[in-house]
Amino acid sequence: MNKIMLITAFVLLLQGCAKYEPVIDTKGKSKFENSNAEEISDDLLHCKHLAEENSTMGGNIVYWLLSPMAQNQYAVIYKKCMEGRNHQVLN
Repeated sequence: MNKIMLITAFVLLLQGCAKYEPVIDTKGKSKFENSNAEEISDDLLHCKHLAEENSTMGGNIVYWLLSPMAQNQYAVIYKKCMEGRNHQVLN
């Protein structure tokens, strides 16, 4: 019984880690020629959808355990998608 409660608590804690909202610098243009601030809402929604579709709870756990920075798969996909759309992601 204690093992089941421990596993359930662990899974619930890991689900909380899957909620990732990138911090984006909308003013700076140091990395890119043009600012993409006007497209940020669409890009956030699209990248969030892609990250949800391409990450699983099991994949997040394994990725988190093996990642040197303790990141989950969802956050990495989300961040790469936003950077691929020429947004400066700070976190």
